[in-house]
Amino acid sequence: MTRTVIEHVLDRLAQIGVTDVFGVPGDYSFSVCDAICHSTGMRWIGCCNELNAAYAADGYARVRGVAALCTTYGVGELSALNGVAGAYAEHLPVFHLVGTPCMATQGARALMHHTLGNGDYELYRRMSEPVVCASAVMTPQNVVYETERLIAEALYHRRPVYMAFPADLANLPVQGELAPFESPRSNPAALQGATEAIAAALQEAHSACVLPGFLVGRSGAVEHVQALVDNVGLPWATMFMGKSVLDESHSAYLGLYDGALMNPEVRAFVEGVERVLVIGAPMTDFNTGGFTARLEPSRVITIGHHRTTIDGRTFDNVELGELVAALAERLPRRHWPRIAHREPEQSLGQGADAIDVQALYPRLARFIREDDLVIAETGTVSMGLGFARLPRGAQFFNQTLWGSIGWATPAAFGAQIAAPDRRVVLFTGEGSHQLTAQEISQFGRLGLKPVVFVLNNDGYLIERLLCDEPDIAYNDVAPWRYTELPHAFGCNDWQSVRVSTCGELDDALAMAQHAPGGVYVEIVTDALAASPLAQKLGDALKAMRREPSAKGAS
Repeated sequence: MTRTVIEHVLDRLAQIGVTDVFGVPGDYSFSVCDAICHSTGMRWIGCCNELNAAYAADGYARVRGVAALCTTYGVGELSALNGVAGAYAEHLPVFHLVGTPCMATQGARALMHHTLGNGDYELYRRMSEPVVCASAVMTPQNVVYETERLIAEALYHRRPVYMAFPADLANLPVQGELAPFESPRSNPAALQGATEAIAAALQEAHSACVLPGFLVGRSGAVEHVQALVDNVGLPWATMFMGKSVLDESHSAYLGLYDGALMNPEVRAFVEGVERVLVIGAPMTDFNTGGFTARLEPSRVITIGHHRTTIDGRTFDNVELGELVAALAERLPRRHWPRIAHREPEQSLGQGADAIDVQALYPRLARFIREDDLVIAETGTVSMGLGFARLPRGAQFFNQTLWGSIGWATPAAFGAQIAAPDRRVVLFTGEGSHQLTAQEISQFGRLGLKPVVFVLNNDGYLIERLLCDEPDIAYNDVAPWRYTELPHAFGCNDWQSVRVSTCGELDDALAMAQHAPGGVYVEIVTDALAASPLAQKLGDALKAMRREPSAKGAS
């Protein structure tokens, strides 16, 4: 039986790992939404709004490696655009399926709803161009070719793509034969050259370490990098954006490297070794401790997604995973120098003591267990957990570069859809939570059972740390009754509790570890209860704002 345009696309997405599509319906996208709902290999996941759907697709892609989002023309796609931009910034391949008016309507430049009334039907696609790596209008004649091209672009660049489905074309039969996408391979000569150059540099070095970044995970190279540190014996640290990309219970793990802000012993080691292999780790502001990292360029070997640089030489068309796999086989095992593990920070406070930073974050770190999916909101809560040493298999996700507040709650929903058999633990601040809290209802609607921690510090704490007047009015938020939200959102079997003392927090954590259903814990702290990293990063970013030239000093 001949497949339709949208059926062909959905079949191919299912073949590369997408089994759920997040979205909000609209009349221009009914043909796409209907096909998703009727598909045997795909599931429609409705969200409360398009922005939340884009964040959920982001979270799903972090776990599955790829995701799909469906919106209607104009009002729907523009609502999702911020979330798509975040996926672009953080290298997540999200397929944005947009239902558009039929071709006759577009050709007539008719003044239809969801348009600007100017007859320009290409406008919204052009608005998306900066935040996608490729786009196409899907027709019966081009759908086979364009689907493979867009899959290739999305997986090569690890960024979103835009697929428009005119309402009158989506259900027409496909014209053409399938020629499946093949993953790109390295240029053999460049791969060999890069491998030999790195092997020679490390052979001469007496000390070295690896800094694996988030692109290791995005490019599917985790096993190769893990084999490199295992086979060669190299010590390794991570930067904030790449936290948990490798197993942090590993004996060679040094800790988090965050420039001059934190962990001075890790900083001294990383900046003092003769060679640093930076693998898929961009030097962003949060990754480098506000550009306080001081890695001597002559010592750095940069292995990027598709190119490698060493000693002033650049090897193009070298795939990260292939190069690291070659190094894992090529390099001999050695007893490389390393530093001793730091002991976990001990929690303070008990009983009726108020919950301060020293009481809070060590307790939350101990709560995380093996194989958890930890989603931490942009801001102080993620910075407080950044130095927690995660148990085996646990993964930590934070929107470090794009940094859109409100991301974490729907991203946690997307992560739970991607991995329903794993425990999802969401850490968010109440200010961020207010932007997207309604997505809690989707957990309840689908019977999912996350553990949600909402830190209530009476406003936007990260903004208080960054601005010149912490008590200024724009840092205040409405005083919600947070623990009533799960019931209001239909999560009737959830346990919900508000805690403001160390004893209450201990009881809530014990309850959450063994709860049969979803758990929602509001944790009340002082308005300025910020972790040391948040405080120092706030100071660093404020200094950069006052002295713009400092940004170029890294």
